[in-house]
Amino acid sequence: MYDHVIWPERYDPKTSAIYALNDIDVKAPPEVVWKLLVDAGNWSSYFPPEDQVKILSGGPELALGIQYSRVTVGFPMSLVVTECVPYQRLAWATVVDGDQTGSSAYHGWVITPTGDGCHVLTEETQQGPFFLEELGLKHPGALFRYHQEWVERLARAAEAQAAKKTG
Repeated sequence: MYDHVIWPERYDPKTSAIYALNDIDVKAPPEVVWKLLVDAGNWSSYFPPEDQVKILSGGPELALGIQYSRVTVGFPMSLVVTECVPYQRLAWATVVDGDQTGSSAYHGWVITPTGDGCHVLTEETQQGPFFLEELGLKHPGALFRYHQEWVERLARAAEAQAAKKTG
């Protein structure tokens, strides 16, 4: 049994309009996966759709309280890291820039060590008219598909890095 995201009450999947869970086993240590996740400015090196990420406060990597921006599928967003437990948990809250409806999202990652690497789980909930329209109505299932590609590419990148270190 693997841990799941620790949800702020307002983002609980039981009361959120949109929810996705994706997970994967990775043949790489948690430290390798963690480094790829917190290096948000370089996400596009293994996941090309995330090519417009900019850290706005703090250091070069995601950490508790860090603010950053990204453009995801054409929509500019502002984010703040709300949970950061090195090698174990990372989460952020999101608002869509320019959206006047109060729509928001919460995205978390959980890394659990396994016998031959780690298990990576990511969950996201989205609430509000913007997300209901864009993902719920226009592109049902898109959040799940987007995250599935992300976890698969993250796993391949981590496994390639781990192989370099042992090879």
